[in-house]
Amino acid sequence: MAHEHDPRTPRIEKTVFPCLVPHPFAQFAKEPALSLPKGWKSTTLNEIPVIPTEPEPSEGERRDLRFASISTKACVYQPSFSASVHSLVLFPMHPQRTMGRIEKSVFLSYRRTNFPWALAIYQDLTQHGYDVFFDYNSLPAGDFETVILENVRARAHFLVVLTPSALERCSEPGDWLRREIETAIDEKRNIIPLMLEGFSFGTPAIASQLTGKLALLRKYQAVGIPAEYVFAAMEKLRTRYLNVSLDAVSHPASPPAREAAKEQQDAAKAAPAVQEEELTAQTYFERGFSAVDLDEKIRFYTEAIRLNPDFAEAYNNRAVASGEKGDLEGSLADYDEAIRLKPDSMYAYTGRGETRRERGDIKGALSDLDEAIRLKPDYAEAYYNRGIARYDNGDLEGALIDYDEAIRLKPDHAEAYHNRGLARRKKGDLGGALGDYDEAIRLQPDDIDAHYNRALLRRGQSEHREAIADFQKYLDLGGGERDGDRAEVERFIRDLKAKL
Repeated sequence: MAHEHDPRTPRIEKTVFPCLVPHPFAQFAKEPALSLPKGWKSTTLNEIPVIPTEPEPSEGERRDLRFASISTKACVYQPSFSASVHSLVLFPMHPQRTMGRIEKSVFLSYRRTNFPWALAIYQDLTQHGYDVFFDYNSLPAGDFETVILENVRARAHFLVVLTPSALERCSEPGDWLRREIETAIDEKRNIIPLMLEGFSFGTPAIASQLTGKLALLRKYQAVGIPAEYVFAAMEKLRTRYLNVSLDAVSHPASPPAREAAKEQQDAAKAAPAVQEEELTAQTYFERGFSAVDLDEKIRFYTEAIRLNPDFAEAYNNRAVASGEKGDLEGSLADYDEAIRLKPDSMYAYTGRGETRRERGDIKGALSDLDEAIRLKPDYAEAYYNRGIARYDNGDLEGALIDYDEAIRLKPDHAEAYHNRGLARRKKGDLGGALGDYDEAIRLQPDDIDAHYNRALLRRGQSEHREAIADFQKYLDLGGGERDGDRAEVERFIRDLKAKL
């Protein structure tokens, strides 16, 4: 009904229509018991209608709204029914969170490559009163269980910084980032993925890392952190994702874990504010990581280095791209700088060792790979590359030992199986070689070299049909064009068919 009054003399209206914002699993809610001030009345129905959350009406449709309680969801606007002037919007509490409390303890998980972003996030949260664990100084591996994982369990919220390169090594056994995420999942922390520019769970290279429990990561509600709107994104993180009541039980950390956390926090507090150039350099680094064209990779990494001349990981990755282009001298120079800036980088030592081997410097290669293994004794790639260097140096026994270890550490290492097959064949172990080629091809069906080498082995054992199939697969995969031997391999096939 209409409310008639003199527009020059506003009057106070005291009719209210309560509307209920639904729980995600409810379609209707019973009328709540309202306690209104004296003189107020409610025009409620037996069943309170559930109001839609989208789309938001225009400014002209909005009536006077009052909020009975606030949830983490955005406020919902709905025109009042004609019988009431005011709409009272009621937000139902989640039944499992009625006894929860707001927690401000946070574990910040990140890949060391993304240190500037992690530090910037840490600085923002601590400035707003959050107790954040942040591995600022890179704790020794021996402290992982007692410090890192205990602090995951001791904090209510778990933030993980995700960039295109962040999950790159999560397939490695014992990878710290993977174990941190898995522990947070097991302990039912409030997990919030922070997605930076270029990160997408749908990217094939990223999706391939989401195995086991890590596959659950994509199910958590993520927060995008655009470089242009960092402050707005952080405010959204604090007010909508961290400012929630929680029921999860936090396990008190041991005194050593608490002391280590305090030392890391003290060190991080003394760090200067992250500069815009550092974050922009990170953006270019990730663009280089995601690029496919080698020239584009080098261009992006070069810009990252220009913005941050101490960016060791950018030198390392530019060295990789230069090596793939055949610029071994440029690659070595970048590895040298990466090691100067970060002397404990097992990845730079491994890459430089591989580059030295390609230049014929076997002694230098072995020295670098020994150092990489010393720095990270469970690094499969270092053993694999040292195995190749030993093979090239005529040390077949040493090569086999390294290939065995690489396979033990990474059972799906197709290249290690293939190269172990080469070493076994050279030692006369044809059965062992064939088994290794079979496994390499099972793991990586498009391995051109494995098909070719298995074809040679089968031809030598008079397995004509099998050898023909492998030679043909080699050609189908483009091996003939790559190596310039199509005519020769076609002749091999004709000769074998003549023997059938």
